[in-house]
Amino acid sequence: MTTSLSIIIVSYNARKHLEDCLGSLGSAPPATPHDIVVVDNASIDGSARVVRERWPHVRVIEEPDNVGFAAGNNAGIRATSGALILLLNNDTIVPAGAIDALVGRLLAVPDAAVAGPRLTDGNGRAELSFGRMISPFAELRQKLNLEMYRRGVGWVARRVERDTQREHDVDWVSGACLLVRRDDAERAGLLDERYFLYTEDVDFCAAIRATGRRVIFTPAAHVVHLGGRSRATAPAASSIAYRKSQLAFYEKHHPAWVPVLRTYLRLKGQLPR
Repeated sequence: MTTSLSIIIVSYNARKHLEDCLGSLGSAPPATPHDIVVVDNASIDGSARVVRERWPHVRVIEEPDNVGFAAGNNAGIRATSGALILLLNNDTIVPAGAIDALVGRLLAVPDAAVAGPRLTDGNGRAELSFGRMISPFAELRQKLNLEMYRRGVGWVARRVERDTQREHDVDWVSGACLLVRRDDAERAGLLDERYFLYTEDVDFCAAIRATGRRVIFTPAAHVVHLGGRSRATAPAASSIAYRKSQLAFYEKHHPAWVPVLRTYLRLKGQLPR
């Protein structure tokens, strides 16, 4: 029996990135039987029109408002029927064979529900696109690792390169490119829509792991992620969205830490209303 795949791309005012993403998918389509759905979150840049004109085989769902990343992906999931679901950012470029490799690795591990590929930026630099469950100490460790990696600290760079070149179990993989079995996604209740932007992927993976299933990171598949567009174009709005999601995450998973986090954000002048 052939496994089918539904590729879901949520987009908001990112026409150029979306065109490049769909172009990469079109130039070397996955061999896995698939359909593609673009969920447009009320963009005003003509994204939906361009997709319909240039990629008529791609289904477009136009939301009346910007419902956010989690709700947008859920709309796409509910509108499709593939046994596998690929959540894919619009700011990704998918090389030939990458999706098939990712599908192959997930199907080869029956007790794994989620698989994420090696992500690199436009210069080929690896992203830390996986990690441990978010907690105050895990967040601090991840941020320190990212900062030292950006600064080129040798031993950190070597560790990141080593960890992104081996397949292993992780607590979460980035929602920029996340492959999940539909049955597992539905059993977990899909993505939690209280997260407008950020941390929804960590929460989703946590819900799936709570059912006894595994999340794997695999370098067998490689995808280019041109991230940071939201922070670059609307840094204030992105910061507010991040802090709101961070508070929602701690309220759900670490309620005892919420007063500490709120005090910390208040002192920094970053406590969202």
